Amino acid sequence: MATPRVADGKYTETIYGMIKEKQYQQAAKILQVQLHNHPNSQAALSLLAYCYFHMQDFYGAAECYERLSNEFPEYDCYRLYHAQALYKACLYDEAMDVVVKLDNPDLHTEIMKLQAAIAHGKEDLAAARSMVEQCPPDDVDTVVNEGCLLVAESRFEEAREKFQQAINLAGSYQPQLSYNIALCHYRLKQYAQALKHIADIIERGIREHPELSVGMATEGIEVRSVGNTKVLHDTALIEAFNLKAAIEYDLRNVDAACEALTDMPPRLDEELDAVSLHNQALMNMEDDPEAGFEKLQFLLQQNPCPPETFGNLLLLYCKYEHFDLAADVMAENSALTYKHLSRYLYEFLDATITRQASPEEAFRRFDDMAVKHTEKLRTLTRQVQEARQQSDDDAVKRHVNAYDDAIERYIPVLMAQAKIYWDMKNYVQVEKIFRKSVEFCNEHDVWKLNVAHVLFAQAKYKEAAEELMRKLEREEENSMYEDPDRKVYHLCIVNLVIGTLYCAKGNFQFGISRVIKSLEPYDKKLGWETWSYAKRCFLALTEGMAKQMITLPDPVSMDIVDFFDACEEHGRVIPTLDQLPLFSDEPIDLGRHTIAFEARYLKDLFQRVLRT
Repeated sequence: MATPRVADGKYTETIYGMIKEKQYQQAAKILQVQLHNHPNSQAALSLLAYCYFHMQDFYGAAECYERLSNEFPEYDCYRLYHAQALYKACLYDEAMDVVVKLDNPDLHTEIMKLQAAIAHGKEDLAAARSMVEQCPPDDVDTVVNEGCLLVAESRFEEAREKFQQAINLAGSYQPQLSYNIALCHYRLKQYAQALKHIADIIERGIREHPELSVGMATEGIEVRSVGNTKVLHDTALIEAFNLKAAIEYDLRNVDAACEALTDMPPRLDEELDAVSLHNQALMNMEDDPEAGFEKLQFLLQQNPCPPETFGNLLLLYCKYEHFDLAADVMAENSALTYKHLSRYLYEFLDATITRQASPEEAFRRFDDMAVKHTEKLRTLTRQVQEARQQSDDDAVKRHVNAYDDAIERYIPVLMAQAKIYWDMKNYVQVEKIFRKSVEFCNEHDVWKLNVAHVLFAQAKYKEAAEELMRKLEREEENSMYEDPDRKVYHLCIVNLVIGTLYCAKGNFQFGISRVIKSLEPYDKKLGWETWSYAKRCFLALTEGMAKQMITLPDPVSMDIVDFFDACEEHGRVIPTLDQLPLFSDEPIDLGRHTIAFEARYLKDLFQRVLRT
């Protein structure tokens, strides 16, 4: 959109200077005063429309351009700009009504592009493609529009190639196109590639526009709103941070997802776009469900709103057992039910809402869904095996991804079935349901955790503890992978407690083995506090052996000696708790007041008892 020019005017040069510096809000205020004094000023009205458009106030821009179109009908560009503003305001029908009346050969390409964009917004993909085909094939906008149509058709790899082609045609870095490529990678579950493009967008945004205050809110620095300016739009920072939050959320890194939202340029609540508002509601639901529901309900009344809003609101109502509210929302928004809910999600929500009135009927519906899912999973399993036999790596990858998606849809159905009997405290039946699904779900973390819960509820503590400890072990491994120097003690504490309890009950052979396991690897788990608890078990064991009340097999005795040697090696510079000079400035004697010294002492004591 070109900046309008006028020959004179009281504030002309000042306004042009502000527009050149992208100070659109200040320029708009001056123009509003000028229009009040000179209502028929074409220049002032066109400049005000231009400022509104770049302030992302598309309703205000549309109103100004409509007035210009009526007062100066000889200028077709005003009608084109009017249609563009209506399109940006998501008033697609009104925009199409305006643009179809334009008949100017000089504007043909721009008219076709706009009609294609409007048809895409109305989800009329056939009409949109017809318009795009009438545009120059080597035009950047044409290639971008082709990519957008491919995204709408879920052809993400082809869309990514189109967006890359558009960047090559443009000849320079385009943040919005880089975001589109990242989005394609995200849809293909290629998270690493998506995050790489996101990092590039954020890095450039910070370097080129420090005034946008990226990350300052996360750091706790109070900054003013940067507003919804065209500069902000052009950087694609908001889109990049929202996509980063979505990726972290999918990877179950909720803290990182929330941080991505607070890192984005600061804006007031009323300035937030629909996607940001939706993501804030979703990711802060655990901490503030009331505010989350308010935001999602508000979004549902807006046009347009993120298509995921309707389904997520219903799922969250069901999660918090507001079944009546979920039923009311579905009944009041039947058009959205058919538009935004997949058949799977509709059936799942319908069965979940039915559970309140008729658990038996709800279980039957969930069971029908479960049968369909297990059949699909078996089919995908065969396809993966056949693709591997044919050494078709692409097919293997495609079928494995489809299998993973199918599992993620099956797990909620399975858990909803199990919850019906869990609420009845019929834990035996819950266990039977889980056992039937072991063929597909035995490696899924959610399944394992819930199996552990139901075993615990039946006092099957050993099996339950093993399931929970395996989950802890995996979480610790992930944590140490992200930060190799970090020390984590969750699994260590569990093993220490179990080992200590068994020792207290007189089962030293098993108890001591758990204590030894609790401190492995020693460079991560050995510390003054964990040693303080571990050594008590060995002192009790040595005392019992000295009184000839306890005997140990030779392999266990050798394991204990090896344990003391390892503690000596890794505990040379770790002071013991009871020797810390808490109220003294005297230096620690690392020759005696360390874990290494105590380990040598206990080893010597243990070996002397063995020889008696």
